[in-house]
Amino acid sequence: MSERSVYDTRFFVEYFYSKDVEFLKKLKEDLKRVRWKAVSALTIHELYRISLDKEGRDVANLKSEIIRKDFKVINVDYDVAVRSAELRSKHRIPMADSIIAATAQICKCTLVSDDPHFKQVRDVKLKWFNV
Repeated sequence: MSERSVYDTRFFVEYFYSKDVEFLKKLKEDLKRVRWKAVSALTIHELYRISLDKEGRDVANLKSEIIRKDFKVINVDYDVAVRSAELRSKHRIPMADSIIAATAQICKCTLVSDDPHFKQVRDVKLKWFNV
């Protein structure tokens, strides 16, 4: 077991929808190694909407419940909101990304994503998987 990680929406899009078996294997191995796994409530929102559009309400509910069971869901509180606004203003990134980055910063976690917006935020440690 290793670090603490906050997982971005892009991780779950790959996890639930990728057809690349080797890549999925790497994602699953990572989940086994990480001792503390979290998501922003915004990640739940984004993935629920994607699943709702692609597969309907029942599947969206199922996927969000799986995440809620296995990950700590971090809500947007005052500290996350303020840090997010600072990141958004400084780096000109989308609101959801700034909230997810702020969540990783406040939780002192690695952010698991390949979203290029996060590369602008220098004090967030990023991790992704080579295929």
